[in-house]
Amino acid sequence: MWAAVAPGGARGRRAVADVLAGGGDPTARHVVLNLRLPRTLVALVAGACLGVAGTVLQSALRNPLAGPEVTGVTPGAVLGAVAATGLGIAGWRSPAAVVAAACVGGFAGAGLLWLLAGRDRGDPARTAVHGVLVSAVLSGLTAMVLLVAPGELGSVVQWLVGSTEGRVWTHWALLWPWALVWGGAAWLLAVPLTLLRCGDEQAAAAGLSAGRARLAALACAVALTAGAVSVVGALGFVGLLVPHLALALFGADLRYTVPGAALTGAAVVGGADAAAQWLSRLLGPALGSDRLSIPAGALTTCVGAALLLIVARRRKDPT
Repeated sequence: MWAAVAPGGARGRRAVADVLAGGGDPTARHVVLNLRLPRTLVALVAGACLGVAGTVLQSALRNPLAGPEVTGVTPGAVLGAVAATGLGIAGWRSPAAVVAAACVGGFAGAGLLWLLAGRDRGDPARTAVHGVLVSAVLSGLTAMVLLVAPGELGSVVQWLVGSTEGRVWTHWALLWPWALVWGGAAWLLAVPLTLLRCGDEQAAAAGLSAGRARLAALACAVALTAGAVSVVGALGFVGLLVPHLALALFGADLRYTVPGAALTGAAVVGGADAAAQWLSRLLGPALGSDRLSIPAGALTTCVGAALLLIVARRRKDPT
């Protein structure tokens, strides 16, 4: 990954190694320590947040398609960030205000889903339908905000697509404590989540209040998603597909799957960011642009959609 965050090629790798060893010229030190390193760390932690959030959602709702993108959480967080930017109370230069706005929007989206689902909260199919409906409504509201304040389009497009460009130590300082607290809370819910995956009746038989446990799990998932979205935007399909990868790699025991989802999510987003930078350097000269920057969210969305289609086709064709 360090090869991808370096200015380019073998010379770039040597420059990174020199800086990490305590040497390097001032320019190289600035690029690596103040631009490349925080960007990479933010990408890793954001991916971990989304991976854990997706795992928690899918376990709590007993729905393998209950990612943050289709349960109102990510669209709500994006709407909060976009609306706050349009009102002039937040922006990329005020990340703390963006975090607050995204959290409000994420919790609002999850709360709307909770109200619409009503007594059907324990039904995975109905919850999924309500989640898609809520996500569509929130995305429509985001589009309306952009129409009302078209001058803000350039500053909010990164939230809509998802990008790690321009992330600095301020973003890292806000994200990692948030991820640590809520990620730890999600891990502590591993046993209740395992019971919820077995069904509400089995959970009740084991002495667990399914409603309270599910509400606590949703709070963790919303907080983790909102924190990631407020810093890097809506990275498509990460929270939806990473839990499946983690389940295949680390097994069904959520005490191991939850931290495994964090590692897998970090690897996916970190890899997507590295690939995005490599493609930008490769395609920039070919397209005659020295400032081409492919957002990491574009890669996660394209690759995630392709993987989802492959999985769907395999399930339809058992042979």
